[in-house]
Amino acid sequence: MRSPLLDLPGAVPADAPDSDVAAHYGDLFAEQRALAKGEVVVDRSNREVIRISGADRLKWLNDLTSQKLDTLRPGEWTQTLDLDLQGRVLHHLTLVDDGESVLAHVEPGTAQSLVDYLDRMRFMLRVEVSRADDLAVLSTAAEDFLVPRAELAEHLGKPLAGLWAYEALRIEAHRPRLGFETDHKTIPHEVAWIGGAVHLSKGCYRGQETVARVHNLGHPPRRLVFLHLDGSVDTLPEHGAPVIFESQEVGVVGSAARHHELGPIALAVIKRTVPVDAPLLAGGVAAAQEVVVPPDAGRNVAIDPALRRRVR
Repeated sequence: MRSPLLDLPGAVPADAPDSDVAAHYGDLFAEQRALAKGEVVVDRSNREVIRISGADRLKWLNDLTSQKLDTLRPGEWTQTLDLDLQGRVLHHLTLVDDGESVLAHVEPGTAQSLVDYLDRMRFMLRVEVSRADDLAVLSTAAEDFLVPRAELAEHLGKPLAGLWAYEALRIEAHRPRLGFETDHKTIPHEVAWIGGAVHLSKGCYRGQETVARVHNLGHPPRRLVFLHLDGSVDTLPEHGAPVIFESQEVGVVGSAARHHELGPIALAVIKRTVPVDAPLLAGGVAAAQEVVVPPDAGRNVAIDPALRRRVR
């Protein structure tokens, strides 16, 4: 659903899958600085929201997904993953319980497949699953808010930042995004979702065997890295652009942005065996890497809490 905030003077639509909201409103770096200071909100109303109601909702979600949710307190935001039987990420949910329902927002275009799966898993439990298309997501750099979609137009006269500002700060904070830093093979260890979206000592759930096996016995085959890109190049590497080390393709670029302080930056997923100090080419642009997921992740090696940022 196209956001009414795209009607603001100077609003420029973002690229798919975010084309229903503004990339910026005319001053990208000023918007970034204001967002970093907590002075503005970002319209993320292209994200889809689902509602899960019923007395058994938290225990049921706890049994189905990767995060410990049976003790979630009302008003407390968290995140969880829906994994397949091989432990590969299918859906990433950012959610809150309001005391009556769990409200979760997900990537554009992914809500219906998640609702269909959850609906099949209800059995005789006291839960109801539906889309919540009446709600929209607004965000600061650190928090999310769910507001009635009908009230979005009330923000036409309030300070706003575009999605490009939000994405630049997300990349700076090393936060992966489903469909950008992930593909059909991604497991949680590869993109630093252990801890933030995966609880390692809760009960069983679909995909848990892979999570436990990698944590206790092995290493993920790939790892998330933060890239400082050559600022003398006019263009940013596109999503999916190859990452090259010593003439060999070793990964792909997930997201790239121009940061108001750091210059051009990116997140990429590369082979675990690439040396952590190796110079790389990302979409043809020279890049220096910064470790997010260490090569020895797994085998009970925890990701540095300073690198494991909260995902919103």
